Amino acid sequence: MSEFSDQFKKRTKNFAIAIIKLSKSFPKSDEAFIIKKQLLRSAFSVAANYRAACRGRSDAEFFSKLSVVVEEADEVVFWLELLIESEVYTGNEINKNLKEAGEILSIVAKARKTMKERSKLN
Repeated sequence: MSEFSDQFKKRTKNFAIAIIKLSKSFPKSDEAFIIKKQLLRSAFSVAANYRAACRGRSDAEFFSKLSVVVEEADEVVFWLELLIESEVYTGNEINKNLKEAGEILSIVAKARKTMKERSKLN
């Protein structure tokens, strides 16, 4: 396993932990509860599926799990944007988490695209 993979596994796990901490400060409303559940599920999935991708038994399995990470990271971005735009939650720390989600999404999407392009060349 490469040093980057190890560091990125830690980064996605720390991101999931940051989302747990963020969600503890959500208001006690029906909307916040529903978004909280979805946000937590997708953030956990980012970390868990990246970890699974690193254990992939083949390039195809790695690519498949990486694709799930892209989808779930995009979903995290969606839920955070929804919280902000609906004003269900207005805490300042949400922007830091949105930035991190966007960076994770960008990194993983680029890795998936690079892998796809390389497979076409061979």
